[in-house]
Amino acid sequence: MAEDAPRRQPTLDEVAELAGVSRSVASRALNNAPHVSRVKREAVERAVRRLGYVPNSTARALATRQTGAAALVVSGEDPSIFADPFFAQVIVGASAALEEADLHLMLCLAASDRGRKRVEELFRSKGADGVMLMALREDDPLARMAERATMPVVFGGRPVGSVPRWYVDVDNAGGAREATEYLISLGRTRVAALCGRLDTEAGRTRYRGYRDAMLAAGLDPFPPREGDFTESSGATAMAALLTERPDVDAVFAANDNMGVGALRALRGAGRRVPDDVAVVGFDDLAVAQVSDPPLTTVHQPIQALGREMARMLAALVNGQSPTALILPTRLVVRASA
Repeated sequence: MAEDAPRRQPTLDEVAELAGVSRSVASRALNNAPHVSRVKREAVERAVRRLGYVPNSTARALATRQTGAAALVVSGEDPSIFADPFFAQVIVGASAALEEADLHLMLCLAASDRGRKRVEELFRSKGADGVMLMALREDDPLARMAERATMPVVFGGRPVGSVPRWYVDVDNAGGAREATEYLISLGRTRVAALCGRLDTEAGRTRYRGYRDAMLAAGLDPFPPREGDFTESSGATAMAALLTERPDVDAVFAANDNMGVGALRALRGAGRRVPDDVAVVGFDDLAVAQVSDPPLTTVHQPIQALGREMARMLAALVNGQSPTALILPTRLVVRASA
């Protein structure tokens, strides 16, 4: 009589499925790694007992190398950047998604040589299970670090001059084009653009969307008037524009901060908004609702940007292969245009 076939050993994937957690969470729970909630740890233990799972020693050795953390690295110069309403919303979205994946969020600022060395050490020592990169500029050293990295890297917004495999971005060109088309539909023909930094992909792409809309309407685009996405730079750029082109009748600002700065400069110059000059921003931050007048703007889903970056990174950490994602924008009409 033939002997019974040996019973197949249960797998870690089956443990994770029964426990209702991801594979990486099940792995960290079995190895007493940090950043696993008590509820999920107990669910994994129950699944192990029920299935009779016995950890593989090789898999255990690999699993213990996981840190249970994900890093959000911003190429900025000022630590207060994390208090900026845009980045604050990104952090809220990313934090919520990482909590679902039982990954701890680390924040890193990397503009100075010292900051970049810390990030380089993070990559080299694998001090995180993965990294999210944001606010990269042209020829940014962080992009080169990411190319050499052996851990998963997700970009928030595409870097200048390249298209990485994993990124989450918004439709910058489409949003800027819609904003400009709206201004043109109001009968404005001398529409200027207050651009963000042109060494960033967002700054360049939003100007390109503006330019394409102007050319399609048979109008001459204004040269880019560059700022740095801050309110003060928007005010400075608007004041200079009024000196050089006092006939301007509409402005597309690359973000709401610059748009609010433009409103301030127009008010100081005695220009009525929107009667004399209509203004449209980009982002749909809270400041757009309380500005004087409330700012017409392009809404981008900022929290969703952070959330989808984190979800993409968690999927990579878990051995999956997600695809890049571009989030839609929409125009929000208020009193400034």
